[in-house]
Amino acid sequence: MEKRQKIHEGKAKAVYSTDDPDRLIIDFTDTATAFDGAKRGTIHEKGRLNNLISALFFEKLAEAGIPTHYRGTLSDREMLVVPVEIVMVEMVVRNIATGSLCRRLPFIDGTELEPPLVELFYKDDSLGDPLINDDHALLMGLASREELAEMKRLSLAINDALRPYLMDAGIVLVDFKLEFGRYQGGLVLADEISPDTCRFWDASTKEKMDKDRFRKDMGKIEEAYQEIYQRLTRLKGD
Repeated sequence: MEKRQKIHEGKAKAVYSTDDPDRLIIDFTDTATAFDGAKRGTIHEKGRLNNLISALFFEKLAEAGIPTHYRGTLSDREMLVVPVEIVMVEMVVRNIATGSLCRRLPFIDGTELEPPLVELFYKDDSLGDPLINDDHALLMGLASREELAEMKRLSLAINDALRPYLMDAGIVLVDFKLEFGRYQGGLVLADEISPDTCRFWDASTKEKMDKDRFRKDMGKIEEAYQEIYQRLTRLKGD
């Protein structure tokens, strides 16, 4: 697989074309951002760990029948994917109330949500990725009613697959952000699933094991990412 021209660069990843028109390469970097890019920094080995962690999750989801853009891992920092048209609606699944949900609504931090809550956000950094509903998405032409329903269905199916898997590793899946893309007439999970896009808590201590440590200047950021990867690889070995 020949890596060719850079066709897109985001806040923490770059996308390259290849000699195959139906394959792209995502290159994960160590750049870290928060608060819509207002805070920037570097987390040592983040790119490598996010790539490898995401690969483990994508492989687990494939076993559960979830379609994704993932087609393999080329190196510690490079992922092979199919090209998709990203739907500009981010899906956030919440199992426990924390973060912005507790700032917007009278939920007590740490409250378990049953059933899990699914929220929609308009993918636009210039607007701060605002919270929207189905009607907003339809009026803006971001997705069809059928696509929104399928994205919600897939989001909950992903939650059902990953929660017990992570609990086996002693990790609570608190909440997470998903992006979907259109590919060959259907929807597939795109982007990544990692400590950058999820909130993970240690099941015993409730210690944060994700990018909240960077957002809140808590320290031991690299160690948290490394711990997630080590637990998942140990689980795979078992």
